[in-house]
Amino acid sequence: MVWGVLWTVIMQAADLPPTPKKPVTDVYHGVKVVDDYRWLEDFHNAAVRAWADNENRYARAYLDGLPERAELYEQLKRLRSYPSPRYRALIYRDGLFFALKQQPPKEQPFLVTLASPDDPASERVVVDPNQLDAQGTTAIDFYAPSTDGKLVAVSLSKGGSESGDVHVFEVATGKPLADVIPRVNGGTAGGSLAWNADSSGFYYTRYPRGSERAPADMGFYQQVYFHRLGTQTEDDRYEIGKDFPRIAEIALDASQDGRWILATMANGDGGEFALYLLGPNGEWRQIARLADQVTHAEFGTDGHLYLLSKQNAPRGKILRMTPDGGDLTRAQPVVPESKAVIEDFLPAATRLYVSDLVGGPSQIRVLDLNGREHGNVPVESVSSVEEMLRGKGGELLFESESYLEPPAWYRFDPGTKKAERTALRYKAAVDYSDVQVVREFATSKDGTKIPLNIISRKGTKLDSNNPTVLYGYGGFDISLTPGFTVRLRPLLDHGFVYVIANLRGGGEFGEQWHEAGKLTHKQNVFDDFAAAAHYLIDHRYTNPARLAIEGGSNGGLLMGAALTQRPELFRAVVSYVGLYDMLRVELHPNGAFNVTEFGTVKEPDQFRALYAYSPYHHVVDGTQYPAVLFLTGDNDPRVDPANSRKMTARLQASGTKRPVLLRTSSSSGHGIGTALSEQIAEDADVFAFLFDQLGVR
Repeated sequence: MVWGVLWTVIMQAADLPPTPKKPVTDVYHGVKVVDDYRWLEDFHNAAVRAWADNENRYARAYLDGLPERAELYEQLKRLRSYPSPRYRALIYRDGLFFALKQQPPKEQPFLVTLASPDDPASERVVVDPNQLDAQGTTAIDFYAPSTDGKLVAVSLSKGGSESGDVHVFEVATGKPLADVIPRVNGGTAGGSLAWNADSSGFYYTRYPRGSERAPADMGFYQQVYFHRLGTQTEDDRYEIGKDFPRIAEIALDASQDGRWILATMANGDGGEFALYLLGPNGEWRQIARLADQVTHAEFGTDGHLYLLSKQNAPRGKILRMTPDGGDLTRAQPVVPESKAVIEDFLPAATRLYVSDLVGGPSQIRVLDLNGREHGNVPVESVSSVEEMLRGKGGELLFESESYLEPPAWYRFDPGTKKAERTALRYKAAVDYSDVQVVREFATSKDGTKIPLNIISRKGTKLDSNNPTVLYGYGGFDISLTPGFTVRLRPLLDHGFVYVIANLRGGGEFGEQWHEAGKLTHKQNVFDDFAAAAHYLIDHRYTNPARLAIEGGSNGGLLMGAALTQRPELFRAVVSYVGLYDMLRVELHPNGAFNVTEFGTVKEPDQFRALYAYSPYHHVVDGTQYPAVLFLTGDNDPRVDPANSRKMTARLQASGTKRPVLLRTSSSSGHGIGTALSEQIAEDADVFAFLFDQLGVR
């Protein structure tokens, strides 16, 4: 069987001239670095747009010519368009449950209310972006109901840009108010909002407007303002943030009665936080500094503020203080560090619920408000807890899912100690009863054990010949937890093995696990991933000619490092919205927020580490690289698509004989807010590429 057979034909027929080289030389700490494709960074340049369009036509000629694509598209469309709803981001206010509802084949989730999670018939639509935009490119970034539940503030953005303006709607009628607040949400620092006690207004995050900052700073310097309903936004009152770092990311929360407002300020994306509290006296005060390592806080119904601290506790401990009780020095310990990693917690009326990670899978511990243990909530040992919400009394509502079981919302009664599934559950169009998940451990270069979650059809033979996809991320303290998706069904039906690796840089084993994969330790992530590939080969799951890898964003950086460091290990690479030129990432708006995770070229040791693995700078002419499919979106606010353009050009110029394709979407960004139809088309392209390159028919 000739794999990738169409490539030779298309390569001969397609018109793709060599990309011009226009060398620019930079000097970093005495090291000269030549950049041949700097000119591809300027997307305002007509020549760059023409180049990108030509690359897109080239990619489409290949992808549309694959015989499997049409059938895969139809199968994915059937699976992804199955009209079973999923409810996310539940919030309870004054007798109503608010939720974002995904209802295929609608393009975007929409905002609804429910009288109870057991009564879907009580559902009412409040805001539906599918009605606002027939093309399906308008998305809800976030929403926040007022304290009395009668109004809701909704951030709306277009085309995956994440650039959201807040609109206010009446909950009972869905009628919009005249209040519109611009530049609340963004792809750099996000966005947030919290209502005051009497629902007459709200505190919100605000990016610079007009000429307040230089054009290069419009995605920075996020601050908090207060808006009173019925007034002009130009008259909104400044609250806090002028002395925050340029890369501050602010999240707002309110106590249940709205008397207290909490602002959690992240110093970029590296995991450092400072906390500020606004009380009834109208004054803000800092209650935790960056050095205190408090990462999260929740208001309890008992009048206390509960805080998650990692100081001398890399897996997390929980403290408690009264909002008017001064700063962190007066906080009392409630839950000590344990062997599990505290991912989330929720103080209810009589119980404190703690969601733990155990290397990837989740558990929920039940404690009283003084920290005494009362057992665990019964959940599957390989599941993940996606959300938690207070119910009546000490009840807990939570959403859980696993690799093989669809997500559903459950109600836990601390009296009976039973968890019962509510009516809010996703009924998938697939059945995974013929599928198994095996958890194994690879050994990395330095001896660290790396968990692998291996998903395959039962009875799969370990004959070294299975088409296999290895997925990884490894960064920003983000944990890869068990999650359900219908998109694996077409792969599994054709003999694929799908593997998810829990790499260092994530949060699966606590802050030490995260620290071991950031800044000058980033190479550990790439070593972990290579070890995962070797494990799959050594244990006869597959061989290099049938092994593909997949990742996005920071995981796209992982793809770039893997293919340049170990090209012989893989046949194909799928890389979404990735980072590749690590010497210039920090010059792009969101890249500046990533400095606390990746480092900066301004520091000699960090420059050396960045330059040592930067994928763009380690493409070697004459090397036989895996086939590569790069995917990006024109409106990406988090990773500049210039990364994908430059990496594509460099690989194509290397002389590699396998395809290097760049697929650019004009109607999406980093993936957030992407329309359902666009997701289906993207998956069809990816799967057809994998089928062709791994020899699956």
